[in-house]
Amino acid sequence: MTPAARIAAAIPLLDAIAAGEPAERALTNWGRAHRFAGSGDRAAVRDHVYDALRCRGSFAALGGGADGRGLMLGMCRAAGIDPATVFTGAGHAPAPMTEAEAAALARPVPAAADLAASDWPDWLLGQLRADLGADFDAVSEAMRARAPVFLRVNLARATVPEAAQALAQEGIATEPHPLAATALRVLSGARRIAASQAYLQGLVELQDVASQAAIGGLALPEAARVLDYCAGGGGKALALAAAHPGVRITAHDIDPGRMKDIPPRAARAGARIALAAPGKVSGAFDLVLVDAPCSGSGTWRRTPEAKWRLTPARLAELTARQDQILDRAAAHVAPGGQLLYMTCSLLSAENDARLSAFVQRGGLALAECRRYSPRDGGDGFFAARLSRL
Repeated sequence: MTPAARIAAAIPLLDAIAAGEPAERALTNWGRAHRFAGSGDRAAVRDHVYDALRCRGSFAALGGGADGRGLMLGMCRAAGIDPATVFTGAGHAPAPMTEAEAAALARPVPAAADLAASDWPDWLLGQLRADLGADFDAVSEAMRARAPVFLRVNLARATVPEAAQALAQEGIATEPHPLAATALRVLSGARRIAASQAYLQGLVELQDVASQAAIGGLALPEAARVLDYCAGGGGKALALAAAHPGVRITAHDIDPGRMKDIPPRAARAGARIALAAPGKVSGAFDLVLVDAPCSGSGTWRRTPEAKWRLTPARLAELTARQDQILDRAAAHVAPGGQLLYMTCSLLSAENDARLSAFVQRGGLALAECRRYSPRDGGDGFFAARLSRL
């Protein structure tokens, strides 16, 4: 496929996503229907789609519309490409620009800060400006770019230099990252990770550096009992198992299907993690992890369609659910034990406000609170440690 044909392919995909089709499903169906497209073509089309979702507001402003054509026109303009050289109608290129489109492209380019701000949902702008403060412009700009890929080195299997060397032998270049002692940032070869021996033998796991940093600073007594209350795929439980081999970890999630990957991942990593059935947790634990369901706003450069799907009503549902989860999880914190509340959210409504309300309800005291910004290199992340007196 030519570069213009790849852009043309992205246009109807963006229209389908705007109409409600999930991005991954749309891309998968497109790949199945276009067997002639090679891996490079599929990757390029995917990149166009996700770049447009990250920068939907600014691309629409630059391209004169929020439909697929407008977004791809805006992408060309943002990249310094003359859209007239792409929208030619020749071969499989997009149809030539209309007079209305050409007139829209003739308008002055908005200021860079205004473009970056337009890539947040309008209804969240005021809240984000207040929550991010002086970091708003820098974070807004950072969230428009593709997220870096990070690996967590399983210290039970290898040292960081050993893992980096093993990856390099398979064509995956990495470098350490200062935010977490176990982190490797992938510089090239990311698509080779899943099939690499380093991954298959449990030397490394995919995990964002901010999430690693939040877990990495925990101090636990030997043989501590740990409950991962909202375990999902078990990434944080696996990180704890590697850092504290003597702890006894129980994973729980209200949706048991989300935990289906924990047993094979634990076996690959050499970790022992017990699974609890939904709502069947019993006893007290020295540490309870609560990686709460949230807006995911700190990860929106990875899942950009999610920011355009979030609504005020959905955010209210999430904050109410976070309150319920905190109360239920806190009941399992032993005397002298700790609760670690985490979200991948940039919003104070899901972070500080939830903690403030929770502490006022009594039982646990706030010990420390840490925020990780996309400016630090990873996802936006929030972690607060509370203790039972």
